[in-house]
Amino acid sequence: MDVRRRSLPASGDSVKTQKLNKNDTLTATPTHSHAPSQTLLPLYLTNALFFALFFSVAYFLLHRWRDKIRTSTPLHAVTPSETAAIVSLVASAVYLLGFFGFASRASLDELSDEETILREDSRTPGPCPAALLDSPASKKKHNQIPLPRSKSVDKSVELSNPPPLKPSNEAARAPSPISLSPEDDEVVEAVVSGSVPSYALESRLGDCGRAATIRRAAVQRLTGRSLEGLPVQGFDYDSILGQCCEMPIGFVQIPVGVAGPLLLDGKEYTVPMATTEGCLVASTNRGCKAIYVSGGASSVLLRDGMTRAPVVRLPSAQRAAQLKFFLEDPLNYDSLAVVFNKSSRFARLQSIQCAIAGKNLYMRFRCSTGDAMGMNMVSKGVQNVLDFLQTDFPDMDVIGISGNFCSDKKAAAVNWIEGRGKSVVCEAIIKEEVVNKVLKTSVEALVELNMLKNLTGSAMAGALGGFNAHASNIVSAIYIATGQDPAQNVESSHCITMMEAVNGGKDLHVSVTMPSIEVGTVGGGTQLASQSACLNLLGVKGASTESPGANSRLLATIVAGSVLAGELSLMSAIAAGQLVKSHMKYNRSNRDMSKIVP
Repeated sequence: MDVRRRSLPASGDSVKTQKLNKNDTLTATPTHSHAPSQTLLPLYLTNALFFALFFSVAYFLLHRWRDKIRTSTPLHAVTPSETAAIVSLVASAVYLLGFFGFASRASLDELSDEETILREDSRTPGPCPAALLDSPASKKKHNQIPLPRSKSVDKSVELSNPPPLKPSNEAARAPSPISLSPEDDEVVEAVVSGSVPSYALESRLGDCGRAATIRRAAVQRLTGRSLEGLPVQGFDYDSILGQCCEMPIGFVQIPVGVAGPLLLDGKEYTVPMATTEGCLVASTNRGCKAIYVSGGASSVLLRDGMTRAPVVRLPSAQRAAQLKFFLEDPLNYDSLAVVFNKSSRFARLQSIQCAIAGKNLYMRFRCSTGDAMGMNMVSKGVQNVLDFLQTDFPDMDVIGISGNFCSDKKAAAVNWIEGRGKSVVCEAIIKEEVVNKVLKTSVEALVELNMLKNLTGSAMAGALGGFNAHASNIVSAIYIATGQDPAQNVESSHCITMMEAVNGGKDLHVSVTMPSIEVGTVGGGTQLASQSACLNLLGVKGASTESPGANSRLLATIVAGSVLAGELSLMSAIAAGQLVKSHMKYNRSNRDMSKIVP
């Protein structure tokens, strides 16, 4: 969803950064936020002078050019007085545009949308260092900060002017686990005192790794709590700048295991799973083995379309119904599709589903998105359609680009019924001897357990899309490993697991139906080194050059096949009474925790 950029207040002070030399100090000099330079006259007189000059010479030139047109005199033949008037017009226009427009806009363009919002945020100081350092309540007009002698700081550290924060004695005494150079230590002190915004370190220093180290040290001093154990070095922070994570102070290590080979649609896949839950990878691996020796699993992609549903308000319910009929009229679909598809060469509008609540209309757009997960793509297309509709429905008030009828990152019946992202069904027939020898149970016990647990038990609980044993476990582990949005595990884990005896009651037919798997192989976290390596392991890295969207569709089927393996193994463990025993054996540490915990 696009973030609207808010303009900075017209009044207020900015800080002019003086050139830094080796033994100098930085002095923050308050100047008008829009004034291009200091003037000899008072500001209001200077503005009045340039206003008068601009309008007077413009009036003079208009009259002169009108006379030339009447007398058929060439316009390019100018007299000395006209030349002076043109120069004065240009000069006054440059001053006025610089004062009222371009200066503030240029300063905003240097910041990202998120940084701009943080800079203007009026939140009261809280535990977040950015809020502490950039609170308007903490701003002061004059600051003097000792100069760090690092060249990168000399050239790019521009100080803002909040008042210095006084950390507690405990925070001041907290040791930093990473040794800092004298130059970096001075920058840390500037961040702690409030002179350098924490969120601006990357842009000011020009070194993302150094910025993360300095921010980490500043957080420790501000909070008085150690971050020992959270690694900061050894990560490519340039790869997340402006797209994955703001104000990083390190990275969390999550172990990645592999399950497989998963034999799916005649091909073998080794599935990476990032998790901290013991037995999960081992259990999924056992399910993969059972599927493999039984001849493999097969999958079918039923639908592929990401959704976004804006909410608009009209003057009356009748008027809202008119817009609904307009959107659902097949005669208007082609025009709407052309407008929608302008957002991307991969975006293709598939359908528009409308719902009314009083005079409010919810429009659920569905479109294909290539190999991207597609949230930004569909949002752009929706915005194009909303702008287009304003012509025929000028009384339409757009309340929000998302009205939760999409529905994103929430368990919703609309996703369970209509689907979102990729809708996949995956099945396999497990032979009787495999059920007995590999899964250590029987076909009859599995069928009965599935009926009473996954179907009846979930119905008793009022489950929404949760008619399974632990689909969320496998989905989350694969999502984290491959750079997907972990929050979309909520709807991506919608799954109904079915089991029944076939071939005269000897063999087991098992299937999982997952209507809303939301995955992509480009964009977001998929391009980070570790996640990209996991995608490469599956053979779905990047965008498909042969068929746009093929890689993301294949990833969705692999997710469903892995869920099938996980369901099969866990249900077998429960049916055989091995669940508690296996977790006690493989998911319990023998280490003396009293010696580990400080």
